[in-house]
Amino acid sequence: MQHFRIGIDGYNLAMPKGTGIATYGLNLARTLQSAGHEVTGVFGLHVGRDPALRETLFFDRVGQVQTGRVVFGGRWHRRFGMLRATLDRKLSPEAVDVPLTVNVDKETFAESLPAFDRLTSAAGLFPVAQRHFATTGRFLTLRMERPPEIMHWTYPVPVRIEGARNIYTVHDLVPLRLPYTTLTDKPRFTRLLRRCVAEADHLCTVSEFSRKDIIAQCGIDPARISNTYQTAFLPEEVKRESFEQSARQVKGLFSLDPRGYFLFFGALEPKKNLGRLIEAYLGLDIQTPLVLVGARAWMSEGELSLLPANDRRIVRLDYLGRNALLRLTRAARAVLFPSIFEGFGLPVLEAMQLGTPVLTSQRSSLPEVAGDAALLVDPYNTASIAEGIARLDGDAALREHLSLAGAEQAGKFSEAVYRERLQTMYAGVLATPAAGQGAV
Repeated sequence: MQHFRIGIDGYNLAMPKGTGIATYGLNLARTLQSAGHEVTGVFGLHVGRDPALRETLFFDRVGQVQTGRVVFGGRWHRRFGMLRATLDRKLSPEAVDVPLTVNVDKETFAESLPAFDRLTSAAGLFPVAQRHFATTGRFLTLRMERPPEIMHWTYPVPVRIEGARNIYTVHDLVPLRLPYTTLTDKPRFTRLLRRCVAEADHLCTVSEFSRKDIIAQCGIDPARISNTYQTAFLPEEVKRESFEQSARQVKGLFSLDPRGYFLFFGALEPKKNLGRLIEAYLGLDIQTPLVLVGARAWMSEGELSLLPANDRRIVRLDYLGRNALLRLTRAARAVLFPSIFEGFGLPVLEAMQLGTPVLTSQRSSLPEVAGDAALLVDPYNTASIAEGIARLDGDAALREHLSLAGAEQAGKFSEAVYRERLQTMYAGVLATPAAGQGAV
């Protein structure tokens, strides 16, 4: 197997409480490292001029960003503003290396950041790139010493690395397909998508549904976009645990009985269809609790409008660390994920990996990921969702069947399979001429 130098951006990895795309970046980095590739993290944090302090400043600032504690003000704000203006004038910022030593204790970030082989950062990279794109319609060019052979951007961002083959992952076209469910600036998103098609050496996506959708909407040559699917890493700590050990932790932390509750997890946003899920659940005469895990997002008030104040059957939890969430998933009676639209649907795969039955939607990419190993429902039909919940609640044989089938289906998205798909894509990109860089 060929080994490559591959960059992965920190655009979502540095966000507070993580995102689905941050999880994608984590899984991508870990898969590449397990294959022996050298993985470089490319971030947009200010790490100063003194190389001896860069590691300290990086983890100080990424920690502040991840916990939402960043406050811009005083001398730092003025310096950052001056630096952004300088970058705007030069239009070609340079990423500097952040030394990786034993001087900073990094265990705090074990669940949220890959253990990169190399770390680089250019202050203000992403906001500067966004403003540059809005002004000029062009991607910002980032320079660095010894650039990676391949720069894999995990999201469409208007940046390219000079001297690398730039690959952009487009997960889905939700802003165009369900415009009323996002705050995304649709004209700007369309311009960015078109520019990605023009600038990219290759596009990557995460399902055949998304690949066909992007080809149809963007008119891209099918040879220039690959579907690699995704994988889901289970931390060793969780993999080593038995079901009984996970169940004891769930009981101790949340006072929930093993296989005694339904679970939804994900961002509380319109496309997740939480409003219909709550309506369907409340319309049933069942006592199995419904646990909702997710941070509030745009329009979550509407999605939660039916949530009763005093109904003890529904338990709301905010953001959980990954290990705690995986244990909660493993011990659930079933995961309920009737999303309207997904580019992939990682919660479905994670539940199947852990042997937990799944109810999900018959739309977008979800049937592709679930196969015959989940109970599929019409996400727009509350009665269909309710019927599925009732079946899972009352039919132990069905739950057992879905648990076994889910574990088998999850094997189609294993780390080894994902690694092979990525390897094929990267080798193909490096074997073809580079795209015209900086073209209008």
